[in-house]
Amino acid sequence: MTADGTYTAVVDRFEGDLAVLLLEADGESVAERVLDRERLPEAARHVDAVLTVELVDGDVEAMDYEPTATEERAEDAQSRFDRLSRRPPRDDEE
Repeated sequence: MTADGTYTAVVDRFEGDLAVLLLEADGESVAERVLDRERLPEAARHVDAVLTVELVDGDVEAMDYEPTATEERAEDAQSRFDRLSRRPPRDDEE
């Protein structure tokens, strides 16, 4: 069981009316929680939304949407994709 406390959560996916959240501690995924999509703050009802969640007795007791963290993660992911999608130079190119 995941210890009570505050975690960063990322909306991983939706399965019908359920949202699957991946909980992180120190940048590592440590657990997941499934809850009704309607429990999410309206602005966070999309994949890759970042939230701060509070677990009490193993259940999500409170959550706050983190728009800045969501945007930063999206920009980081796009930057990594852009770097990986560049064609490496040929031997005769600089």
